[in-house]
Amino acid sequence: MNPSPSDAPPLLECRGLSFSRNSERIFGPVDFRLSAGEALMVLGGNGAGKSTLLRVLAGLLAAGEGEVQVAGRVVDQGHLARGCTFLGHLSGHKAELSALENLRFTAALQASRTDPDQALAEVGLAGFEDNLARRLSAGQNKRLSLARLRLSPAPLWLLDEPYANLDLDGIGL
Repeated sequence: MNPSPSDAPPLLECRGLSFSRNSERIFGPVDFRLSAGEALMVLGGNGAGKSTLLRVLAGLLAAGEGEVQVAGRVVDQGHLARGCTFLGHLSGHKAELSALENLRFTAALQASRTDPDQALAEVGLAGFEDNLARRLSAGQNKRLSLARLRLSPAPLWLLDEPYANLDLDGIGL
């Protein structure tokens, strides 16, 4: 028997989450629940701790206090959470691979069922398949990162500054 949506654990849950660096509290305590299909935008000034919060949620940094759960499983701090895809400031693209080769590499690693050519087209990069990642503009590289998200089977996407370097058409994606 599959649980009904109301019985399913939240996709992302934080309880009493905080983070400090050099005895200075960066954020917290934070408590929230996010169900499948919901979105949450974290706003704040430069240096306010938004990126740090996302890294803690993803399991890439250990929380000072509190707990993070993804789909009902406690996140093992220091390891990317199962069921989570994190898009940070750096693209992670292989500069000497083409846009399509980068996506094929990711698709193979993630056993993705999404066609890399289709993912490129969906983000407006049809016709750029053979361009090396190092030759793409900052906005095109961001679009390539968004195409990589399409390949992920993870139900939770944590995006750090997803609109950075995108033009108005890119923001509409």
